[in-house]
Amino acid sequence: MTTDNTTFNKELKRGTLEMVLLQLLSEQQMYGYELASTLEERGGSLFRIKEGTLYPVLYRLENADYIESRWETLERGVPRKYYRLTPAGAAYLAARIAEWKEFSKSINQLIDQQATE
Repeated sequence: MTTDNTTFNKELKRGTLEMVLLQLLSEQQMYGYELASTLEERGGSLFRIKEGTLYPVLYRLENADYIESRWETLERGVPRKYYRLTPAGAAYLAARIAEWKEFSKSINQLIDQQATE
């Protein structure tokens, strides 16, 4: 039984999508399709996202000055919009990662404690 589309998984994905996109952009600049492909490659089918989900998040991050974009046309003439992390985005990402680690540590402690009782 696959759990990729459960409400719980959707909520977790919604709550972490900004953080994981920023993490990918902290490694290198990428264009939208490349971000989606890399996200699915690393996160499996749980992080398979549609353009209708990806681009609103990217616009929100850009409006918050966490990422910036530029258009580049490759030799085949296909323009691509590349995104990269800003210094403000790096600081925001570091804070979100710290929060996530603390949150997941607490959840794991609760689960592990419950399992041993």
